[in-house]
Amino acid sequence: MSKLWGGRFTKKTDQLVEEYTASIAFDQALAEEDVQGSLAHVTMLGKQGILSADDVDTIKDGLHRVLQRIRRNDLEFSVSDEDIHMNIEKTLIEDIGSVGGKLHTGRSRNDQVATDMHLYLRRRVVEFVQLLAKLQEALVGQAKANLDTILPGYTHLQRAQPILFAHHLMAYVSMFGRDIERLQDSYKRINTLPLGAGALAGTTFPIDRHFVAKQLNFDRVYENSLDAVSDRDFILEFLSDASIIMMHLSRLSEELILWSSTEFRFIELDDAFCTGSSIMPQKKNPDVPELVRGKTGRVYGNLMGLLTVLKSLPLAYNKDMQEDKEGMFDTVKTMQGALQLFAPMIATMKVSKERMRQAVNQDFSNATDIADFLVGKGLPFRQAHEIIGKTVLYCIQEGKYLLDLKLEEFKQFSQLFDERIYEVLQPEQVVNARNVYGGTATVQVSDAIGRAESELALVADWVETHAERQ
Repeated sequence: MSKLWGGRFTKKTDQLVEEYTASIAFDQALAEEDVQGSLAHVTMLGKQGILSADDVDTIKDGLHRVLQRIRRNDLEFSVSDEDIHMNIEKTLIEDIGSVGGKLHTGRSRNDQVATDMHLYLRRRVVEFVQLLAKLQEALVGQAKANLDTILPGYTHLQRAQPILFAHHLMAYVSMFGRDIERLQDSYKRINTLPLGAGALAGTTFPIDRHFVAKQLNFDRVYENSLDAVSDRDFILEFLSDASIIMMHLSRLSEELILWSSTEFRFIELDDAFCTGSSIMPQKKNPDVPELVRGKTGRVYGNLMGLLTVLKSLPLAYNKDMQEDKEGMFDTVKTMQGALQLFAPMIATMKVSKERMRQAVNQDFSNATDIADFLVGKGLPFRQAHEIIGKTVLYCIQEGKYLLDLKLEEFKQFSQLFDERIYEVLQPEQVVNARNVYGGTATVQVSDAIGRAESELALVADWVETHAERQ
């Protein structure tokens, strides 16, 4: 069979051109979405009297058979048929005859492919919200189990102030919560129907775009036909959201890598998420977080790639826009793998409370609380800061920590010190003294966990509602 658009041409397409311009190698991932959109489109054509009821029934029966073949992996795709749309249409025509050619009435591949990608990303966004929620659940679970675990908090990767390990984990719960919110917000723009825009100007057939939108559970349709076929903002937004998600995963990965090292020994990742060395039998390598950290760059690259493709395109559709798909599919696959692994890796992580406590006892991260103690006795903070700086220098020179000093040693720096300083310096006191909303005090972290669990219940409801609309 000649190409479905071949009437205008007198020569066959050069084989190298076919191979270079074909997208079927990657856009076959849109096969189910393509059939889904076609079923809604042909139903509308029948409703509007554009096609007869018999033709509509024949086409729909054929499309359902094509869909079954797709799900059985029983459909062979051909480069000569260029893309997923032409491959499916040709398969349909081979099955039901020339009536299959009527399916394309009132639409173009331009609005068809845009619809496929909206359908595809709509489903993926719901899946990613669910995966992020599972990761949050794993983090919350570890936080609840470590409400009495204290570790050094860091700035500049230098020990700063003691905090609850649960507080540290809940920071990532907050990060991933923002990621969920961004994805949920992007759903509104993804869930906009471009079908019916035609190639760029609409169609002469009396179609009903809002009927198609209702069938496919889209909330609205594009207002402008040029915008409908040329818009890829919804993909850019997804790639941007994905880049931020991967950045958060990469930051957590970096900490897991550091914490599991011999130098820290704060945690141990389960053997199921680590690998060994081919030459050094003692090694246990945190390959999963390392790869997530590494793969973050390719997700950034996919965003930058599409931004560059789109930056100077005139309206409306251009072949350049075929480059919107591979990066999107790669980002979906990359992030799926990362999120599917991260939740169980966090859930099975062993935490060394003793090692963290030992680290807290062997540093000066409680120094700020001594300054606050002196301030409470009426000393200006800047003077208190200088006094404690000199006290810490004395400890370093003497090979001691603050809790090792005798009261007489404290008093050589200020007569305001008294026996209560030893209570103030205890790690539990340091942590729980920060009893402000969002702080590291046990009561505040417990409240944060409760709020997170309430948010997770709302996210579960959102996922259930939107999964039903796919």
